[in-house]
Amino acid sequence: MKETPLSNCERRFLLRAIEEKKRLDGRQTYDYRNIKITFGTDYGCCIVELGKTRVLGQVSCELVSPKLNRATEGILFFNLELSQMAAPAFEPGRQSDLLVKLNRLLERCLRNSKCIDTESLCVVAGEKVWQIRVDLHLLNHDGNIIDAASIAAIVALCHFRRPDVSVQGDEVTLYTPEERDPVPLSIHHMPICVSFAFFQQGTYLLVDPNEREERVMDGLLVIAMNKHREICTIQSSGGIMLLKDQVLRCSKIAGVKVLEITELIQKALENDQKVRKEGGKFGFAESIASQRITAFKMEKAPIDTSDVEEKAEEIIAEAEPPSEVVSKPVLWTPGTAQIGEGIENSWGDLEDSEKEEDDEGGSDEAIILDSIKMDTREVSNIGSQDAPIVLSDSEEEEMIILEPDKNPKKIRTQTISAKQEKAPSKKPVKKRKKKRAAN
Repeated sequence: MKETPLSNCERRFLLRAIEEKKRLDGRQTYDYRNIKITFGTDYGCCIVELGKTRVLGQVSCELVSPKLNRATEGILFFNLELSQMAAPAFEPGRQSDLLVKLNRLLERCLRNSKCIDTESLCVVAGEKVWQIRVDLHLLNHDGNIIDAASIAAIVALCHFRRPDVSVQGDEVTLYTPEERDPVPLSIHHMPICVSFAFFQQGTYLLVDPNEREERVMDGLLVIAMNKHREICTIQSSGGIMLLKDQVLRCSKIAGVKVLEITELIQKALENDQKVRKEGGKFGFAESIASQRITAFKMEKAPIDTSDVEEKAEEIIAEAEPPSEVVSKPVLWTPGTAQIGEGIENSWGDLEDSEKEEDDEGGSDEAIILDSIKMDTREVSNIGSQDAPIVLSDSEEEEMIILEPDKNPKKIRTQTISAKQEKAPSKKPVKKRKKKRAAN
């Protein structure tokens, strides 16, 4: 799914606001968004929130054979994933140009800067070394992915603890955390990326651009630096030409921001270590504020139930009594009832053509009813004489003669129904009526 493009009105509005040194979220030109770091229950698991951009970092380790040209060094592997959960524009199972660029920048920032002592990861030279894998998952995308990913990677590496091992001859023994305390990684320094967005061919500069500002920017400059003001890597993208003074000014701003972020990371690590030693509660679930709906715990409020009956009686006494007026049913005929007033017939008057059809149909029905009455009279007369009852509807059919205390006998007879006898009398009646109407 392609990302929704910005309209011309939105683009002009953003550029006009940047010219006036204003931003949509109220920040100043060189301000960073709020950074929040939370740790999971396991070592090496953390979530970094840079404004609304969220990145999950997870570190794992494994004993593998070393590379042939570096037999005494461990292996570092970084993997960043952009899922559709973060933004609908990211396609699953496909490496976009943005993903390749971010992975390469992370490797240059963390691996090539030698921030981790890879020689300390060697267990047996040429045979067994530790492979450290850093998996980064983008949970929500709101701009500046590389800064949030670099912070999450270095925080997860600082928080990670690998299992302790011992070597006796050719045997390598791996100890569980219950047997021996896990060992932290040897980290020399913490490189952190700081992004600068340029607008209108480098005329205007913003620190930590969000997702909308990234759409209208002309170029991006990323500087990876540690707290000692040592530049680890620089990358410029967008095809704009930057002056030497602009790069120096960005490096000075990056030094200040990196120092602040490093202090925040160290405080977060110290607080987590302190809570784990004291046996307190830690993890992602405990970091959620209890005022939110998604909290996992809820305080119990005491309820006094001693005076429930007295309070109920007071409420009943103060309440208004129910109305005594009860509607009486109206009996029109036996077996029927009506409550309330009825409504008149809402059907409209019949048209003249419908009235004529009803008149003709009524006359036919009257003739049929007369014939039915005659049939019923004949049947009643036969029944009074204790004669067998003969039921017939057609000229030739099976007839059943009902006699008392005898089995019914089936006989084949030919009868003429009363309807057919009366049928010829219908036509002259209709003709007479039509003649009268003509006269």
